[in-house]
Amino acid sequence: MTRKERMEMIKSNSRQISVRRQCELLDVNRSSAYYRPEPVKAEDLKLMELIDKQYLQTPTFGSRSMRDHLQRKGHDINRKRVQRLMRTMGLEAIYPRPKTSKPHPKHKIYPYLLKGMNIDRPDKVWAADITYVPMKRSYMYLVVIMDWYSRRVLSWRLSNTLDTSFCVAALEEAIIRYGCPDIFNTDQGSQFTARKFLEVLESNNVQISMDGRGRAFDNIFVERLWWTVKYHYIYLREFETGNELKQGLGNWFAFYNQERSHQSLNRKTPDEVYFKEQIKQKAA
Repeated sequence: MTRKERMEMIKSNSRQISVRRQCELLDVNRSSAYYRPEPVKAEDLKLMELIDKQYLQTPTFGSRSMRDHLQRKGHDINRKRVQRLMRTMGLEAIYPRPKTSKPHPKHKIYPYLLKGMNIDRPDKVWAADITYVPMKRSYMYLVVIMDWYSRRVLSWRLSNTLDTSFCVAALEEAIIRYGCPDIFNTDQGSQFTARKFLEVLESNNVQISMDGRGRAFDNIFVERLWWTVKYHYIYLREFETGNELKQGLGNWFAFYNQERSHQSLNRKTPDEVYFKEQIKQKAA
């Protein structure tokens, strides 16, 4: 159960049990039980959308370059505010840096296993990534699990927080529906280095591969998916609610898998490549 779900269980007007005792039982800080997050300012949402669009074009932009970009567009914004918004969105500039692979003291970092590898069939390598999704009055985060060979989206989840649970749920769904890959590749984000996420992979004997920090293009196929889904679908619409966004993305991912052909797949769809290759493997 996530922290957000535990928070929602707390009843401030309960006559049977005090808020203090509820917090103890649910392992929630008492002060946070009284906190109510402020709605996101409309101006911040607009700036975050502009940052997101520019980041897709120039992922090497850090807070300084992004500040300059926004100022050229007429926005009176300083670097500190840009840094805050980029942290909220889970964005950081992509560029090679020395001594950047220092792991979190409680999180194990795995080596990158895909360099020079010939990925010649479905389920040899899966990959995952998270992106920020703008809405009309708010925002959410989207995670996908993708088969590297066929580019097929195997599962996905939305969340309003950058916790680990929605990533674990997407991973478990993909494994239940399609079995396990040989290798699973992610970046070094805290959601993917969390113990709960890694335990799912380790318990299924999946090899774990992680990009070098600041090297998101090691996971290039998911990065291309973000550009496609945002510019071909999300930016063309305004979503009022999370349910509306969820329904819309469900329809779009079905179209992406079943109908959208890829030049790199010889004009075939991800479904055609993924399932045809699986049938050939079983026949062999």
